[in-house]
Order: sequence, then C-alpha cells, then structure tokens
Amino acid sequence: MTELQRLLLAYDEHRAANHACALASVVDVAGSAYRRPGARMLVTEDGQLTGAISGGCLEGDARQRARRTIRQGRPTVVTYDSTDPDDDLQFGAALGCQGIVQILLEPLDFSDPDNPLELLRRWADGVEAPAVVATVFSMTGTQASVQMGERLLLLHDGTVQGTLSTGSELHATILADARAALNAEQPATRQYAAGAGVVRVSLEILRPPVRLSIYGAGNDVQPLVRLAASLGWRVQVLDGRPAQAQATRFPDAEQVRVLPLAEVEAEPHDARFALLMTHNYYYDLAVLRHLLHAPTKYIGLLGPRKKYERLLTDLQQQQPDAAELLAGRLHSPIGLNLGAETPEEIALSIVAEIQAVLAGRPAGFLRDSPHPIHPPLHADGPLIAEGRVDAVCDL
Repeated sequence: MTELQRLLLAYDEHRAANHACALASVVDVAGSAYRRPGARMLVTEDGQLTGAISGGCLEGDARQRARRTIRQGRPTVVTYDSTDPDDDLQFGAALGCQGIVQILLEPLDFSDPDNPLELLRRWADGVEAPAVVATVFSMTGTQASVQMGERLLLLHDGTVQGTLSTGSELHATILADARAALNAEQPATRQYAAGAGVVRVSLEILRPPVRLSIYGAGNDVQPLVRLAASLGWRVQVLDGRPAQAQATRFPDAEQVRVLPLAEVEAEPHDARFALLMTHNYYYDLAVLRHLLHAPTKYIGLLGPRKKYERLLTDLQQQQPDAAELLAGRLHSPIGLNLGAETPEEIALSIVAEIQAVLAGRPAGFLRDSPHPIHPPLHADGPLIAEGRVDAVCDL
C-alpha cells in the first residue's frame, strides 16, 4: 500500500466517524531534509497521526499546530530552520539536518469534493501515468486573486482540475509551468510576481506505483511479492503451473494467473517491470523472446551469467539483434551485490536494484557518493525562513 493510499484509507475512516482532520504537507525544502515536497501527514482533532513529514523530528510540533489549524479553520505555513546546527541543537528541533522545511497545514472540509485528499484521490484511482499538482503555499506582500492552499491538478491527458480559479491572473502561467514540469517529470518551486508581492507555488510530480510482472510462482517469489507490495507496487504473478499460480500463495499480489508456455507469445505488451524467476529454461526463453519488442524498461533474469549467454545464443538464431534489443534493459545476474543467500535476502537485493533503476542511481554506498542524497529542487528563488519556530520533538 502506498503512503497516499494509507492516507486516503485513514481519511475515509475519520470522515465516517466525523473526526475533524487537517493535512500537513511538505511544500518546500532548502538544504538537507529527511522528506521532500509531497510528503504528507493526516492529523485528527484529537491528535491521531497517519503518514510522516520527517523522520519523527517535526511530527510532534506539527501535530499541535495542525490541531490549532482545525480550530481556526484556515490554512497556514510553518517554517522549520536548522541551518545553524549549534542553535538548532540547543534551542530548536534538534534536527541536525542543516536545512529549511516549510509545511503547509490545512483543515480538511469533508463536504468539499476538491479538498486536497479528494483531489489526489481522483488521480490515484486507476492511475497509470504521472501527473502534477501545483499548490499555492506562500503569499507575501500581495493581494493576488489566489489563496493559500489553492491547487491545480494536471493529468497526463491534459485534463485540469482543482480549486485554482481560471479567472486568476496567475492561472495560465501556473498551468504552463505545470505542463513543463510534467513533460520533464521534474518537481520545482516557482515564484510569481503578483501586485506588489510574491506568490510561491510548489509543483509536485505524482508518480504512479511500479507495475511489476513476475514470471514464476515458486516459493522464492513469495517474499519478493510481500516486499514489493509493502512498497505499494502493483504485482502480478504468472506461471504455467496451476498448482503454483494460486492467489492463496500470494495474498499481496494484485493478480495471480496461470499462463501456459504456449500462450506466452499472445500476452499483451505493457511497460511493466519484469522478473523471470520460473526456474524453467524454455519458459524463460519464451518470455524473453516475447519481451524483446515490449516497452518493458527493466527485465531481471534469475540465474548465473552462463544461463543468459545460452538464452541469448538461442534468441539470436531467430532474432540476430536480440542483444541490442535487450541492451540497458536486461539485468542478469539479477539484483544488487548484497551477498544475498536466503529467499528474503535475494528479494531485498532485487527490489533494491529496481529502486535504483527507478531513481536513476548507481546504487553503492552513500558514504562513497560525492553527490547529495537528494537532487536539489528547481526553484526560482531562495527559500526565506521567515517566522522560524522552535519545534519540540514530543512524540
């Protein structure tokens, strides 16, 4: 289950019980921070929490402020500044991160079909493509026609939804920047002149869950399905053996199907990530041949290099350019070099490799990387820590 799915589930439960809620969202970051823009936490009037906006350092203070936001009935922004490490460790939240984090706190109106979570739900239901949500979170020295917390949701097909009024003088500009962010799949913070002041808008990229097809339904696939599903990935398991391909063996899979060897070639092509773990040479050969012309971005093959070399030789008899078609996509042996031995350890190495491919990272030890843990956010101007607060980690 993804973080957003957990938030929506908790939101629905609180709405049914008529428990007033507020949403805390990370909207801007400068320097180092545990979470990035788009991290969210749901807070009830009595202090129940779902989700996280930090590693636990900000949640206690943000909870108190969110409850106050519910009572006041209007959104607000709080800034946590730990750029002075000595001052922060002595007087602040003791984050030790040396960064600035801005949190937008908003009371949720259950009757509003465009409240932040309902808007995100419309993207999450049946999501297959990325989208972008633009959120107005800061207004200084201006009487602009936009309000804090107004949003614009841009779907991949060009559909635009949300509360940002089309009559606003900033609507067209924000929409154009949202389209650019979606095309590049690059989040950003934008700053706009409005009257005598400035409006800041967060452009967050909403990414669909990973769609993973696992060919093979052996016992070693079970911990892999559990781990992938715990990350919110949508997993389907396919195998030619009816006794193995049973939903009861993979309760966390989205789908479990019997796919006989003779029917592999008729399987529709899609962009899912694919794992070949059948332990059957001829089944792996059929699947690999089927995936040669598929848009699959990642193909992981379980087994030693010699197995892939033999498979490639057989493939090239019918498809001479098979190596070129698989270049950059085929990972064999599969997984990161973690020294994995047990099925659970192997599952970890495979999932970790897929995550590295998703993020475009080389894996390896972070201590050996000369780069920051997170890539810098694209921003029009510096984040100014006005009205810094001293958080108390009281969770």
